[in-house]
Amino acid sequence: MPNLARRVLLAVALCTLMAAPALAMPQDCTGKLGTSRVLEVDPVGLQVGTKHFPQTLDLADKEVVLTFDDGPHPGTTPAVLKALARECVHATFFTIGRNAAAHPDLVRLILAEGHTLGHHSMTHPMTLADIPYDKAVTEIEKGFRADEKAAYGSAGVRPRVAFFRFPGFGSTPELLDYLKQRGIGVFGADFWAGDWNPMTPEEQLHLVMARLEHEHRGIILFHDTRDQTARMLPLFLAALREKGYRVVHVVPPPVQTAAAPH
Repeated sequence: MPNLARRVLLAVALCTLMAAPALAMPQDCTGKLGTSRVLEVDPVGLQVGTKHFPQTLDLADKEVVLTFDDGPHPGTTPAVLKALARECVHATFFTIGRNAAAHPDLVRLILAEGHTLGHHSMTHPMTLADIPYDKAVTEIEKGFRADEKAAYGSAGVRPRVAFFRFPGFGSTPELLDYLKQRGIGVFGADFWAGDWNPMTPEEQLHLVMARLEHEHRGIILFHDTRDQTARMLPLFLAALREKGYRVVHVVPPPVQTAAAPH
């Protein structure tokens, strides 16, 4: 083979190797906060979060579940995901269907990084309790379908992860019963960062840590659409690690498949 042709082939091969994606290396979580355990939760009949329901998840002292509402948002969700990844922490994201449809790449990134994908209606009306029942049901179901299509490319009769959080926690007995009949679990919260109110990341950190020190455990509500939360999160995760708190990752039971005939 002429030298020129050989050099051209070698250059093409090198370019191909450089363009190929690098193989993902296992992350070293030594010294990180980490996810202490995975809690499998059956969604059927589930109603948890003491701000609105009598009971919460089965959490030990100093165990917390991190949840994020209203995303995905390209300006802030990636920063939230990076902060969680740096500390080897997994959370639950309750996404708005409209945002999921607009940013399916971020929905798939949430899943690819091992987080749980929950649902938060199609357009986040304030609140579902303040609109007619049939319109509220349509809002919920459209959100399921939009989230599912963004995440998996298709939507079935029931969402793959049957976890739902009401926008603004505005539920009614009729809507709660509807979700219960559909086998959809409802998440409230035990406390929140109040990050819908403008404040500095330092002020927000002080507020949420004070509430956590009072409660000692629970489901915490954040919003991955808030810049102050994205900036506060690394400080918060460091504070959890320093004070001996542990993060619990909530997941649904595995999908049951029919056993093959013998």
